[in-house]
Amino acid sequence: MSAPPAPLFVTLADSLERQIRDGVYRSGDKLPSLREIAATRGYGKNTVVSAFELLVARGLVEPRRGSGFFVKEAVPEAGESADNPSRRRAMDIVWLMRMQLRNEPGQLAVGDAFPPSEWLAGARLDRSHHKVARGGLGALFRYGDRLGYAPLRHRLVRRLADVGIAAHPQQIVLTHGANEAMDLIVRYFVPPGGVVLIDDPGYYPLLGKLHLAGARIVGVPRLADGPDLQALEQALKAERPRLFFTQSLAHNPTGSDLSAPKAQAVLRLAEQHNLLLVENDALSDFRPATAARLSALDGLERTLYLGSFSKSLSAALRVGFVACSADLAQDLADLKILTVVSSSEYAERAVETLLAERRHARHLEQLRAQLAEATQSAYALLDRMGAEVFVRPAHSLFIWARWPGFDDAQALAQSMLDLDIVMAPGNIFSVDSTRISPWSRCNPHAVQDPRFARALERLGGTPP
Repeated sequence: MSAPPAPLFVTLADSLERQIRDGVYRSGDKLPSLREIAATRGYGKNTVVSAFELLVARGLVEPRRGSGFFVKEAVPEAGESADNPSRRRAMDIVWLMRMQLRNEPGQLAVGDAFPPSEWLAGARLDRSHHKVARGGLGALFRYGDRLGYAPLRHRLVRRLADVGIAAHPQQIVLTHGANEAMDLIVRYFVPPGGVVLIDDPGYYPLLGKLHLAGARIVGVPRLADGPDLQALEQALKAERPRLFFTQSLAHNPTGSDLSAPKAQAVLRLAEQHNLLLVENDALSDFRPATAARLSALDGLERTLYLGSFSKSLSAALRVGFVACSADLAQDLADLKILTVVSSSEYAERAVETLLAERRHARHLEQLRAQLAEATQSAYALLDRMGAEVFVRPAHSLFIWARWPGFDDAQALAQSMLDLDIVMAPGNIFSVDSTRISPWSRCNPHAVQDPRFARALERLGGTPP
């Protein structure tokens, strides 16, 4: 089977890289302008911008404000990427993350991973500052507790109990979002060359962390009701991994939920093969307390439970946590000291203040109602487009969809980028990002913007 053709921006980046390494452009030379390359090669502006940003991620060129892009003074040797392929793959994922975090005027982020900002306004972050400042003047000028702000950890104990997870405050470590929790776990458990299982498709920033650690990543196919059990068992027997990173509920990117029978089966396999399960439940506020969670069934024996407030309060607060055994929590807290000293007590106090407000329950109820309405409307629109939807929960921040006539979501995303539509193609969520995928992650609110349907129709898609 022949390899899939590379997207245009990758082809352009590779061409410019060859010229840099061959000496056509030397250290310090300015590259042709975006306009010049677009005109001479017939590419759209966004394609050229993407290629230049990929060269920046590869460490070959640097932007200079108001002047353009220049070849770096010390370009890595041609063999350097082969000597450190994990770092190269990690930096390419960083570039993909930068593309997803883009927020340029006029662009529509169809693949966005967050609710609209106006939906989160009901949390009233603007009212928390004075309460936080008044209540913590003695502590806000120093590093906080190594485990994190104690009142928030006590509140989390109660919230975890609501979803069936029994924990003690000493079993909870607060972090800079769920992403830092993952980073600490990878640093603690994964040696270079260590085998790690992850959902496939799965959370692509995790892929970058694992590549950076030099891990060998094995994907477990994600089905509509959770991991493919046969593939999971085969991987456990063949690879003998220590960790499996998975999302039981509101899975990113597919939106799927783990079924109760499959949860029991996963735990049986974990016990048989001495496997630790890292359960990312960053969207816990969007799923019922009674939904199947591995950590609730296991009691944090073989599970590490990750949470976050980015999707229901604010990503800017950067507050997350990991709940695990008490001994492991102490070790992770020590590792946190070595890497970042402490998490932000100010942000943690802000979250605790918001969670304590009487209006917080109303905010979550309204947020779920808005998401449910948007999800059902998005399903109806996608049906009119003739799209296939992977799974259809009543409300979901992620819709995994594909459109007839577009078998390569990466190529579709590149064409859409030239029309100021930013998509999240399925291959970036895969362990093998070179594999062609027809699927894309869609935000149920953003996908309803008329600009998306017009752009898809312009590219030959079915009008709604």
